[in-house]
Amino acid sequence: MERYLILKDGTVFTGTPVGADGTVIGEAVFTTAMGGYLLTLTDPSYYGQIIAHTFPMIGNYGAIETDSESDKPALKGYVVRELCDVGSNFRKEGELNDFLKKYNVVGIAGVDTRALTRKIRDIGVMNAMITDDLKDLPGKLAAIRKFKVKSAVEQTSCSAPIELNPIDEKHKYRVVLFDFGAKRNIERMLIKYGCSVVRVPYNTTAEQAMAFKPDGIMLSNGGGDPADNVGVIEQLKKLNSYKIPTFGICLGHQLLALSYGAVTSKLKYGHRGANQPVKDLVTGRTYITSQNHGYAVKASSVDPEIASVRFINANDKTVEGIDYKCAPAFSVQFHPEACGGPKDTEFMFERFVKLMEDNHAER
Repeated sequence: MERYLILKDGTVFTGTPVGADGTVIGEAVFTTAMGGYLLTLTDPSYYGQIIAHTFPMIGNYGAIETDSESDKPALKGYVVRELCDVGSNFRKEGELNDFLKKYNVVGIAGVDTRALTRKIRDIGVMNAMITDDLKDLPGKLAAIRKFKVKSAVEQTSCSAPIELNPIDEKHKYRVVLFDFGAKRNIERMLIKYGCSVVRVPYNTTAEQAMAFKPDGIMLSNGGGDPADNVGVIEQLKKLNSYKIPTFGICLGHQLLALSYGAVTSKLKYGHRGANQPVKDLVTGRTYITSQNHGYAVKASSVDPEIASVRFINANDKTVEGIDYKCAPAFSVQFHPEACGGPKDTEFMFERFVKLMEDNHAER
């Protein structure tokens, strides 16, 4: 049986079915990460997207659900060159194909992912469909071109506040984690660095957040266009006035910038993978980082009276981090919590804790 990947420009890739049955439409993107495929599958930031792996074989260590970054995948579809049928790992809980079927992920294998990646890189991110037939191709192309990723944050956020761990001798600082589609490792890292974490929904108001008497505010990663989150941005503007130590990651970085008057724009094909070089403009050091985003803050829109660009992407010079002058706040576009990927920038969590310590000392 054949399965097809149809791009909005009419290009058709032929492969074989993996995962669930069905037809799906999404935004086709590629990731260059060589490992951590289960973490990629369960990253809520991929909401509405069809993921293609550039690494040729996926599934070689099976499925390990305890490593998942969320309760279930939020992506639309999955594209691989070769799917390993029998994974080998002492922690394996099952096979990747069974995982895809369990969570109703429609996938396709046998695709020339190098050709697909080159097309996306040259033309830009584009909508696509995975389907089992090519009947009414004009109708399918019309549906593909009409698709738009919507309500990513609303669909991937928690629905009610969740206190993850209490304040005690080892966890002295109360952090309100805004869940815009948060990866679990963000909360794990906060707890590791001595924080008591309360995860709250995306639509939590500034007043509701302050009712938890936070020592710090964490703004998580997430999917979709950051500028779509008008209500969230308005609440962040109010929250900024409290001068609470704030740390934003990925979408959280973009939303914080928008709340301070900056502008975001869509990248041609985004940064997705575990090998993105980022330069610290203060120290001159370059870090290898894990990233997953399709939008970026425009450097020219950052008001120098309010903030300064701290990190840039060493490849395309886009903004990768901002330090704020008007508040104890900073943000990064990359993922310092690192699952999966390098742990070079984990020290960002230490920096956040230091901000909370200094804020306490000033009281």
